[in-house]
Amino acid sequence: MNLARFPRRRYIDGPTPIHELKHLSQLLGGPNLFMKRDDLLGLAAGGNKIRKLEFVVAEALAQGADTLITCGAVQSNHCRLTLAAAVREGLKCRLVLEERVPGSYNPKASGNNFLFHLMGVEEIKVVPGGSDMTAQMESVAESLAAAGRKGYIIPGGASTPLGALGYVSCAEEILSQTFDMGLRIDRVICASGSAGTHSGLLVGFWGNNSNIPVTGINVSRTREAQEAIVHDLAGRTAALLGVRETLPRSAVECFGDYVGPGYSLPTSGMVEAVKILARTEAILMDPVYTGKAMAGMIDLIRKGRFQPGENILFVHTGGSPALYAYAEILTD
Repeated sequence: MNLARFPRRRYIDGPTPIHELKHLSQLLGGPNLFMKRDDLLGLAAGGNKIRKLEFVVAEALAQGADTLITCGAVQSNHCRLTLAAAVREGLKCRLVLEERVPGSYNPKASGNNFLFHLMGVEEIKVVPGGSDMTAQMESVAESLAAAGRKGYIIPGGASTPLGALGYVSCAEEILSQTFDMGLRIDRVICASGSAGTHSGLLVGFWGNNSNIPVTGINVSRTREAQEAIVHDLAGRTAALLGVRETLPRSAVECFGDYVGPGYSLPTSGMVEAVKILARTEAILMDPVYTGKAMAGMIDLIRKGRFQPGENILFVHTGGSPALYAYAEILTD
């Protein structure tokens, strides 16, 4: 796979580290656990969307855009990082926030909402849950065009084939790192939401014939619905790269048992997982994505899903600023 043929901005200074989670492994008495620290990526508190935005923003600049337009939930990590990329490039940014939980938007909220204003977002448009987000963003683009400006629309999570290239690149980075470390990885686990991270990792490992399976822990959908979305995006990403072999449907594995009452809504497992990681490894997890994904991994280990001697790599996709919006729930 030749990723060099795709234009790319560089917001990342070298590979993110892989840390061994010795205390967590001992606590669970299960497999050997490692973590890919994409929460340490550069730009405004880090996170996985930075890898995707390197490719997507390069296209926006090539098209002459002066404003990035994107959407997400009211505490969206993707919106925070899209805004950060816009600031880095000297562009404006407009956000469309979906109030997926009625009454959840608070213009004075902490967490990512505070950072939107701190970084100078040009406009925030809040719409009800279930809105047609593409149509909402197109409306913003039309208003910019009427003013003689050019907006570039980035779908939620930057989870397009172009955006997913960021995690194809990450898969190759992991393969290079683990080779240098002399570390055999038997499985990768990640949060599975808008599907760009999960799909990109799948294609990266598949296209490099690594035979490393990727397990997704869902944050918003059932197993069946999420697996279909991941498989579709992985197929389109592979086609963009010119991967000849078709990724089999059996390669996509998601668990929908840890979503709880809905997207962004707390679960007891998430609260436990966030506290365990903070108190055993001094690592901050995100209540919406990585907290639920970690809760899923911990539960699967407790249920004996993995062999004790396996080496499992958890991809930390960032999002810790959202912790501060959940302080009351997470406080003893």
